[in-house]
Formats: sequence, structure tokens, C-alpha cells
Amino acid sequence: MRWATVVVIAVMAAGGCSDLREFRGDWHGPRVGDSPLVSVGVSAGARAELDIADIDAHGLRGTLSIDGVVTGAALESLAGAEADALADMTFAGAPLRVYLSFIAIPDQGGEALALVALFDDHRIEVRVLRGGTSPLYAIFALTETTP
Repeated sequence: MRWATVVVIAVMAAGGCSDLREFRGDWHGPRVGDSPLVSVGVSAGARAELDIADIDAHGLRGTLSIDGVVTGAALESLAGAEADALADMTFAGAPLRVYLSFIAIPDQGGEALALVALFDDHRIEVRVLRGGTSPLYAIFALTETTP
């Protein structure tokens, strides 16, 4: 048995094999977190909707809407981040994959950074961040929209 075959079998047995294409489609969910530190510029009852049109290990493309912030903003992961060590970013909860994107926010405060984290248990977290004079910081827990 070749070494590459052993590695592939070991990764699959450990549950590390996931088809990212399973995350294509519509996702929605509420803003989470009670601390004022994680709810800047976004109302407590805000919800987010993410439509993933295309996704693989090299990128994500879709649209993002957040109540009271943005509607149908184009979201496309940054090619530079996908080619960098940032592509392997992780944090608590051990996401399968994290994508970085900038989205246009129409409030004249500039673009915001959107981090889209995919998890093994088929859920998504979206974090939206922006500094400056119109700061934003919000976390959304998304589940797949059922038809």
C-alpha cells in the first residue's frame, strides 16, 4: 500500500473528509451573542441570509443580506487569502473551512470583512467586522433553509 493511500484512508476514517459542495444553497439565522462587544452596529433581532452559489476548497461565491445593514451584497472569497496560510485559519469550534470576503455596505462607512465558517455538523457562522467611524461587529448562526 502506498503512503498517499494510507494518508487518504486515515483522513477519511477520522471524519476529516467533507464535500464542501454540500453547503451550496440558502442559509439563514439570527445574530448571536449578548455582549455589547459582539453586537456593534447591528440590532439584537437582526437576521442574516446567505445564498451560496458556488463553493469548493479554493473559494466561495454568493450573496449576503443582514437586516438593517445590507441586502443582497455580493460575497466572493479573497483569492489572496485562499492562496495564503489564512486558508487554514481556525478558531474555537474547529471549523472545516473559513472564507474571507469584503462586502459593500451602503451606509457610507465603507466595506466590511465577512468571515464565513463552515462546520462539520452542517452549520455556518458568519462574522461581519468593520472598524473606523462606523464600526460593525456581529456574529450570525446560520442553518440551511428548507424548501
